[in-house]
Amino acid sequence: MPHADLELVPLAFADQRRPLVEGVVDAALVRQPLDGDSLSVIPLYEERSVVVCAKDSHLTAGDELEIVDLEGEVLIVPHDDVLGIRSLPGTVPPTFAPPADTAEAIATVAAGVGIVIVPMSLARLHQRKDADYRPLRDGPVSPVSLAWLTDRTTPAVEAFVGIVRGRTPNSSRG
Repeated sequence: MPHADLELVPLAFADQRRPLVEGVVDAALVRQPLDGDSLSVIPLYEERSVVVCAKDSHLTAGDELEIVDLEGEVLIVPHDDVLGIRSLPGTVPPTFAPPADTAEAIATVAAGVGIVIVPMSLARLHQRKDADYRPLRDGPVSPVSLAWLTDRTTPAVEAFVGIVRGRTPNSSRG
């Protein structure tokens, strides 16, 4: 759709529903769960979780980690946690207040204090030279979906949904 403008607007996980309901955005890539009977939602994929730690941590020795590998580690959970992890067997809660957001949590672990578990895209977004991450093989996944307000389905939104579903101009629903 070369003549259609597409504006990308970052949305915070805790506030991802509001821009849809208020009409700030026509459609959004959202993380589940997402409340709302008034929304149409298409599941897209499940994002794998990773463990972020200091670059020189022993956890970076392997290519992947399992929850059992995290025993004794300080598990930092930021206020904007999207995975819903409050604790893991064998991990230790921090003795300080939770960081405000994922960026602050990753800055904390980069200083050598604990670990944080986030979806891979957030680890990449907040990537730092003094931090690294490893996939968590048996960790939780974060479902990602396309959502839009059902009663505000415009022809442009319908076309975008069709593209997401793999329809082409030659498909029966064009």
